[in-house]
Amino acid sequence: MAEKQRILIVDDDSNIAELISLYLLKECYETEIVGDGEEALRVFPEFKPNLVLLDLMLPGMDGYQVCRELRTGSQVPIIMLSAKRRGL
Repeated sequence: MAEKQRILIVDDDSNIAELISLYLLKECYETEIVGDGEEALRVFPEFKPNLVLLDLMLPGMDGYQVCRELRTGSQVPIIMLSAKRRGL
């Protein structure tokens, strides 16, 4: 049996993160949810995700900085998420 693909969800909005995780679990992915950039960098080497879903607007270290840090040692795909709206 093939190993499940792992997805690291980095989002400080727990409702959004849980909803994303539920949909991914239904499709047989393994997920891990973290709420800030520092925790993402701590969990990343242990969890060894195949994909990172990364919110841009995080407390403390923002998503851009997390992405830069991850890129220093990994080429894992990163999908940037944002609820930020452009000027209306």
